[in-house]
Amino acid sequence: MISPAELRERRERVFLVLAGTFLCAMTLLNVIGITRFIQLGPMALAVGVLPYPLTFLCTDLICELYGKARANFLVSVGLGLNFFILAVLYLGNAIPAVPAETMPPWQIIQLAAPVALPNGDIVESSIGLYQLIYATTSGAVFASMLAYIAAQYCDVQLFHFFKRITKGKHLWIRNNFSTLLSQMVDSIMVISVTFGAAFLRGDMAFKALLILVGSNYLFKAMVALLDTGPFYALVHMLRKYLRLEINETVADARHSN
Repeated sequence: MISPAELRERRERVFLVLAGTFLCAMTLLNVIGITRFIQLGPMALAVGVLPYPLTFLCTDLICELYGKARANFLVSVGLGLNFFILAVLYLGNAIPAVPAETMPPWQIIQLAAPVALPNGDIVESSIGLYQLIYATTSGAVFASMLAYIAAQYCDVQLFHFFKRITKGKHLWIRNNFSTLLSQMVDSIMVISVTFGAAFLRGDMAFKALLILVGSNYLFKAMVALLDTGPFYALVHMLRKYLRLEINETVADARHSN
């Protein structure tokens, strides 16, 4: 028999793991962002997208096990961290760098040909490593913030909407449909904001923009469908571990006690 104090500790530890995974995946998206694009079969993806589908799995698990208020709280914390990341990026770019002659050689990247950066600058010979990271991530962080606000809050609201209309049955419906719809919002917003300026300047073709949006969403949709089995398994195991009845959340259990 587990004591009430041990049960509370167990429930908080699980929430901490889910919240930590969510925030880690979100931060990776912002830090490595569009620094590299990879070819995954027919899909062209920014490397930062790879861990991002985990955020939707985590919010769905928290919605199911802890309730809507906890899920919204986590999304709000993630939004605050987005602002913090953006502030650190701008601060690092605004503070004067050390003199070029004292700068370590690995901080200077020599270019073989002129390069157009995402912020519109054209670099012809060399660029500092931080300036390159800043140019490729600062705009992406702003874009991901807008997409994050829309998609994550949308995911939480849709999850509980489908749970309500299905009367708590058919777990796969609320898991898949909330994630698929919110990830469509995320993919369209993050790509259009990140590369919209390049498209308007004529540096990117509309077809290339559509390919990025399609690849981005296709990857997220595939992961969302593939995680249905793990989602069912995790909900089943965690309900037993957290001593929750079917459709009961930690918030419900606290109120009943």
